[in-house]
Amino acid sequence: MSLYEIAFAGQVVPGAPLEQVQANLARLFQADAQRIALLFSGRRIVIKSGLDAAGAEKYRATMERAGAVAIVQALQAEEVAMAPPPAAPAAQSAAAAATAPAKSGTSARVIPRDEYMAAFSEVEAPDFGIAPIGADLQDAKPEAEAPAVDLSQFSLAPVGSDMGQAKAPAAAPPPDTSHIKLQE
Repeated sequence: MSLYEIAFAGQVVPGAPLEQVQANLARLFQADAQRIALLFSGRRIVIKSGLDAAGAEKYRATMERAGAVAIVQALQAEEVAMAPPPAAPAAQSAAAAATAPAKSGTSARVIPRDEYMAAFSEVEAPDFGIAPIGADLQDAKPEAEAPAVDLSQFSLAPVGSDMGQAKAPAAAPPPDTSHIKLQE
């Protein structure tokens, strides 16, 4: 099954006003003016990737109705060439495989699909392995030592003793209400 990507390079359908196409795309993609300006910068920008033929045609037709010329391009399977592992003595490689099965010395090279990806063609990325199930992925940390604090100058007060809290002021006496009477 072939996969496709939809890209846009700022081209509009002949006869369509640029402002109207920008407004249509802003509504279609629910984007702000800054993102729409980026779409019309003249650079080829991938809108959606990994579509089947029907999905790619639907995107192209929708963008064409909005007044934009969409670029539909078939994705080619990228070739990944693996470098051979470094040569090591048999005894050393067996010991290394037993102690660190997650690390590998191979690196991957990706063949670029366009000029943007060509900038990364000289990058060599290590091929990291996958740790076995249940392996601890963090480095071991030493146990924290309790600080040496001298508490010999402190003692406990007996139960119920005054610990030096501030005394609350005595409550004022209730007002005298004996002279107040109810009239009938």
